[in-house]
Amino acid sequence: MTTTMLTDDQLALVEATLDFAQDHLAPHAVQWDQDKHFPLDVLRKAAGIGLGGVYVREEAGGSGLSRADGVLVFETLASGCPSIAGFVSIHNMVAWMIDHYGDADQRERWLPRLCAMEDLGSYCLTEPGAGSDAAALRTRAVRDGDDYLLTGVKQFISGAGASQVYVVMARTGDDGPRGISAFLVDKDDPGLSFGPNEKKMGWNAQPTRQVILDGVRVPADRLLGREGDGFRIAMNGLNGGRLGIAACSLGGARAALDGSLVHLADREAFGGRLLDAQALQFRLADMATELAAARALVHQAAQALDRGDPQAPQLCAMAKRFATDTGYSVADRALQLHGGYGYLSEYGIEKIVRDLRVHQILEGTNEIMRVIVARGLTEALR
Repeated sequence: MTTTMLTDDQLALVEATLDFAQDHLAPHAVQWDQDKHFPLDVLRKAAGIGLGGVYVREEAGGSGLSRADGVLVFETLASGCPSIAGFVSIHNMVAWMIDHYGDADQRERWLPRLCAMEDLGSYCLTEPGAGSDAAALRTRAVRDGDDYLLTGVKQFISGAGASQVYVVMARTGDDGPRGISAFLVDKDDPGLSFGPNEKKMGWNAQPTRQVILDGVRVPADRLLGREGDGFRIAMNGLNGGRLGIAACSLGGARAALDGSLVHLADREAFGGRLLDAQALQFRLADMATELAAARALVHQAAQALDRGDPQAPQLCAMAKRFATDTGYSVADRALQLHGGYGYLSEYGIEKIVRDLRVHQILEGTNEIMRVIVARGLTEALR
């Protein structure tokens, strides 16, 4: 990562996050993946350096950082473990949504424990029959006196079962996006249960389960924003979430590239170091160049989101698509540069490849990112 354009505060932020990633994530990442272990104790240590409420206002216990700061955090954190960094990004998306759209009572109730990561947060939009077409979700919230009754199933929910707080999008009105509202659901609410931990290709250091709502009764004061605001809240949350996942792809790929440099410097073939072979140097140069281009786009999108640029959603979609495609491609080429060693779990490269593959799917598939970008390009011509 180039640091020439960073402020002194950002340099200190990167240094502190890198120290944390190297001390608490990288040494354990392969074992956590193999054991499917979710390191709650380490997450709470991350909160100790301000990573539990990156974008939450300081008066609520957060760090009050910008999106431009946040992408630095998540790229650096993912150099230690993309799976854990990815969950921390999602947790922060949930905390930001509560801070940004919640009322004073909601912010006071939920945010201090989320920022301390004493409670974890999960984002519940996707359903078994409504993935990319999120506006078609069927989970229903029916008003019953001073409460709402929530019924439905959410699919592929990161942190489910371990998280205490769930931001659940449910239908309170007619079909389409305007009939959707957002609710705060507590793990201890009667009627809430979870499916088995999914067996996955990657992201094994965090649980992924269904969230099952069987007539979950929540007080009306658990409504986040107003009725009908849920889809807008969900999409605005995803703008930042996409940047977080894009940055995690950069961090994982950068770790893979760094590992390739060390490996090629240590290996000899045909009378010389592999690192001195020009053909391999060209491959390394392409990988570094592509990561630098992706990083520039991620930072441009983060700055646009910070200043409220109307083009920010399109730029976030561009950044997510480009950085996650690039990150996976770089990691895959790093595995190839390791030869057979790259295929061995102890080197950690194959884990990075598996972890980064899902980044092209979650927070909106990269096909949907193209739809968002194309819609922005053609809007004026409709």
